Amino acid sequence: MKFKINFELNDKKKLFEYWDDIIKTNIWSHGKYTDLFEEKWSKYNDLYSLSFSSWAGAAEAVLKYYKLENEIILCPSNTFQATPMVSMNNGCKIKFVDCNKNDLCISYEDLKKKIEIYSPKAVWVVHIGGHLSFEIEKISKLCKEKKIILIEDCAHAHGASFNKKKPGSWGDAGIYSLYATKTISTGEGGILVSNNRDLIDFSKSFKNYGKPENKVIGKNYRMSEFNAALGCIQIDRLNDIVEWKNERVYKESKKFSNYLKLPDGMISGYYKFIVFDEINNSTGKVYDVGCHKIFKENVKLENTDWVNNNHWCVPIYYKG
Repeated sequence: MKFKINFELNDKKKLFEYWDDIIKTNIWSHGKYTDLFEEKWSKYNDLYSLSFSSWAGAAEAVLKYYKLENEIILCPSNTFQATPMVSMNNGCKIKFVDCNKNDLCISYEDLKKKIEIYSPKAVWVVHIGGHLSFEIEKISKLCKEKKIILIEDCAHAHGASFNKKKPGSWGDAGIYSLYATKTISTGEGGILVSNNRDLIDFSKSFKNYGKPENKVIGKNYRMSEFNAALGCIQIDRLNDIVEWKNERVYKESKKFSNYLKLPDGMISGYYKFIVFDEINNSTGKVYDVGCHKIFKENVKLENTDWVNNNHWCVPIYYKG
């Protein structure tokens, strides 16, 4: 099945109206659609929200705010290479942690061991495939007890919740990707969420070259008004997309006995529908090689190696 972006074609008219308005106003950045998109995301996520031109820009803002340069960060190996790479590019020392076989997310047991070994300043938890880490409550509690900064990589987690709590609610910060393949997309982009107002204020300045007060040495990670307008359309459509995907997975799951099953109280946005029996029409794997191998780290992570070789993704592209 050919890949299809999650976009409702009936939304084209409204989107073009927004874009026409942007052209007429001559405000292509720092405008009302950026503000509106952030307001809509805050309402959806129940956290302060700030738009970026990329996931990596939002991640860099968090790393800078918490002064993590030269510090050790624990990171699951079963993640996209961007997670450890943005940390490495900002001078952090990454140590990889194994995952669980049942949710593909960072292992609480291995995390506890690595915390004792490395005494990290921060931990990345990556929500894989549209659902949340099954152990996020325990991981959050552990990090609070150890005074470790917890950063949630929510790149796959649009529309997910656990006992009605949304992604980013357990950590010090959460970062969504709005890349083209995601459950909702602005083509490129990212969203930072947090209950820490000071982090959001810092990041707002950081993504705009440190303006207006120039107390922060920043960069340009601003989202354009055109992308933000698309984001407004997409966030309004998110619940419909997630509902459709859940209905589709319910039907598809009857064909499989060995698929990823969610705990009670968890809703997935189903960025991926993951099964553990090989299928002919798979869209591939979430990740087929661990980051410890990509970055040539000599560490034994048996679950990560197993997961990379023993899961497949069933195509569930939104009808549009």
